[in-house]
Amino acid sequence: MRPWILAETNYGHVKEADYQVAVLPLGATEPHNLHLPYSTDTLEGDLIGEKICEEAHGRGAKVILLPTIPYGTETNQREFPLSMNVNPRTLFAFITDLVDSLANHGIQKIVLLNSHGGNDLKPLLRELYGTVDAHLFLINWYQVLADVSSQIFENPDDHAGEMETSIGLAYFPELVDRKADGTLTADAGDKRPTQFEAVNQGWVSITRPWHLLTTNSGAGNPHSATAAKGERFVGLLVERLAGFLVELSDAEVDGNFPF
Repeated sequence: MRPWILAETNYGHVKEADYQVAVLPLGATEPHNLHLPYSTDTLEGDLIGEKICEEAHGRGAKVILLPTIPYGTETNQREFPLSMNVNPRTLFAFITDLVDSLANHGIQKIVLLNSHGGNDLKPLLRELYGTVDAHLFLINWYQVLADVSSQIFENPDDHAGEMETSIGLAYFPELVDRKADGTLTADAGDKRPTQFEAVNQGWVSITRPWHLLTTNSGAGNPHSATAAKGERFVGLLVERLAGFLVELSDAEVDGNFPF
């Protein structure tokens, strides 16, 4: 039993525990180019959640990791078969029920560990602020190392590119599809520009129709990925995020929290 993972923990342990922080990972079920599994985001949520909670627990944090939610918002991938969509309002309602449950059990510090770019969760934090007896913190883990990612990866990653493929090669290589010569079955992950330069430059936002944006759902070139890069990336994530969990666990909730 790893006592920082709820799914592995028994009631005999839980009823005596004093959990201060709950971590809820959010994944998705969607295609990731031709080479990564549909469960990539969920596997990443499991992996990163387990590693940061293990490290934080080892440093004395009173933290518990919840099972990863395996479905997310996929409205822009609806044209890809078996991309399993949960509309934002449905996802928000589901998370709200879980937050209410945690708050009812006395856990006031809740971390949403998001693995899926389609899950836009900041509006939910605004909606729940002041309405539940808990404080929510959102971590989009794929954005945490934006300041150092270029030192690890050659190509920017949007979806199923070098970063996610490197994580797969490091931690679930048996699920990364490769040819007989060991090269990936993936395409180059090219993204098609729109006809509007303002959208291409990011001045104007749209919901990108993924079947028109990409060839096989991949957005970002995965072919420079290595297991070593994945291990380095996850190691740096753990270093940053475990430290935050320790600080959060130790923090006293009062009228000025989180200040």
